[in-house]
Amino acid sequence: MASHRLDRPTRRDVLKLAAAGTAGLCTGGIPLLGAEKAKKIIPVALQLYSVRHDCAKDKGKNLVKVIEAVGKMGYDAVEFAGYYGWKAPDLKKLLDDNGLKCTGAHIGLGTLQGDNLERTVAFHKVLGSQFLIVPGMPGKYRKSAESWKEAAKVFNEIAAKLKPHGMYTGYHNHSSEFRTMGGSTPWDIFFSNTAKEVVMQLDTGNCMGGKGDPVAIMKKYPGRQLTLHMKEHGGDAKTVVGEGTCPWKEIIRLARTTGGTRWHIIEHERRGQDPIAAVAKCLVNFKKIQAEV
Repeated sequence: MASHRLDRPTRRDVLKLAAAGTAGLCTGGIPLLGAEKAKKIIPVALQLYSVRHDCAKDKGKNLVKVIEAVGKMGYDAVEFAGYYGWKAPDLKKLLDDNGLKCTGAHIGLGTLQGDNLERTVAFHKVLGSQFLIVPGMPGKYRKSAESWKEAAKVFNEIAAKLKPHGMYTGYHNHSSEFRTMGGSTPWDIFFSNTAKEVVMQLDTGNCMGGKGDPVAIMKKYPGRQLTLHMKEHGGDAKTVVGEGTCPWKEIIRLARTTGGTRWHIIEHERRGQDPIAAVAKCLVNFKKIQAEV
């Protein structure tokens, strides 16, 4: 399973390319062109919500086996959605032991407010994570265009407080954010009123499920997708990333160029097969698509 990493250039490959480029300049050789240039390969994380039931087994002790499996699959990092009773130093050691980083977590808005903010920052400093993403807006902010604007103000304030720590907050969509509201959509209302530091964690599958167009959204809001949730759309219960209708190649191109994307985060929520096996297939397929772009 570790062979899934082989499509990424090794340090030796990079040194060879650098040496060849230098030699070409010194001898008047032809510089590397187009497809021969090194690709920007964005690292891939797994949202652990995809395998949450496995993580929770044996009162959270099974998280050890899950993280070991995720590391062997070839993922670069994880994004948490709960900590299963583990303390930050123990989680950090578990990740380090398996060659994984932590991109951040899905956390409730309340954990980023008041006295909770300091505790949340301290926890994630231990993990070395940056992106503290809210996966669902509290109901009081979902009622109207004005309430979504109020939510934007709250996120702007949190983003400003996190900036000195090198951390970000952001919002992750479900399908409802793309339904019409007051001549616009909640997604547009929210992100047109937030500072650029508020991360647009666009969930591709959820977006398409709400009749949204992830490609059009990425073009409209360049530089906002510091992390992207790569979830498939279409197909049946056994469909994994790369087997549905998401326009993956265009999404990857935009992420590499105008999106500002630092992490692709795979999320798989279908229950047509074993979740561990499913997220392994997701990574194999996604890596193949990345190599083709």
